[in-house]
Amino acid sequence: MSIRIVFMGSPDFALPVLRVLAQNYQVVGVVTQPDRSSGRGRALKSPPVKTLALELNIPIMQPEKLRLPESMEQLRAWNPELIVVAAFGQILKKDVLDLPRYGCINVHASLLPRWRGAAPINAAILAGDEETGVTIMQMDVGLDTGPMLAKKSIRIKPDDTTGSVLQILSTLGADLLKETLPDVISGKLTATPQPEQGATYAPMLKKDDGLLDFAHPAIELERRVRAMNPWPSAWFEWNGNPLKVLCASVVNGEKGLASGSRFTVEGRPAVMSADGALVLDEVQPAGKKIMSGKSFLAGARDWDS
Repeated sequence: MSIRIVFMGSPDFALPVLRVLAQNYQVVGVVTQPDRSSGRGRALKSPPVKTLALELNIPIMQPEKLRLPESMEQLRAWNPELIVVAAFGQILKKDVLDLPRYGCINVHASLLPRWRGAAPINAAILAGDEETGVTIMQMDVGLDTGPMLAKKSIRIKPDDTTGSVLQILSTLGADLLKETLPDVISGKLTATPQPEQGATYAPMLKKDDGLLDFAHPAIELERRVRAMNPWPSAWFEWNGNPLKVLCASVVNGEKGLASGSRFTVEGRPAVMSADGALVLDEVQPAGKKIMSGKSFLAGARDWDS
């Protein structure tokens, strides 16, 4: 289809959407976040969307703020008829929303109006939601408040992490967009306003959101481990350093132990919570590789002392 599309996105979640657009439409430009310093060496790292756009030979723009005059000038020069957004990382102002004749469409990783905002998958797992999904929505000036064009849901499995759900939803979102766009462009599909009832907000995560507070119930801690995997990772302080917890399970605790007490369960490290024990099945000590809880115990002889 010869419609001119500008795509805006940054992380891995956005890659299948960009691929689908490039295969079926004329993508005249990609807007993504600037390269950022990353890792111990603080070397510059490109967003995944930039890497794919380079492979596809699509022009790229990486503005610190899209509202800057030079950014808007480039956007107008691309003359998009439609803008498609998937986890871009910046809020679009009215002058951007009004630019393309078919408006701006967002692929959002939740069943709106539940979990508007930057971290919807993490929030769904953390809250113990039984399902999540993707919503294709027409964007407005609010934060994920625009009318909905299409939805698809999935069940959240007991062992799902944010990483595993993200992989499923990224493909699901791309497929749903592919199904939806022809009817949007032809005018066959009318957007439905979001109900305000049931609206919740998932703010951007910080590293401290991964901190495990053992005064909380064990099931909440186990959800936090899955919700914070792969980033920022669940953690707590042990021997003066953060100990990351990548995988955990819940068992009955030892009677009489205070919250935060450490002990072992079938050769695995465990920590007492408010109502049970969190067993650490996979951990990463500071400066070391990811290892099983049993391997960790072999070098942590003072664990339950």
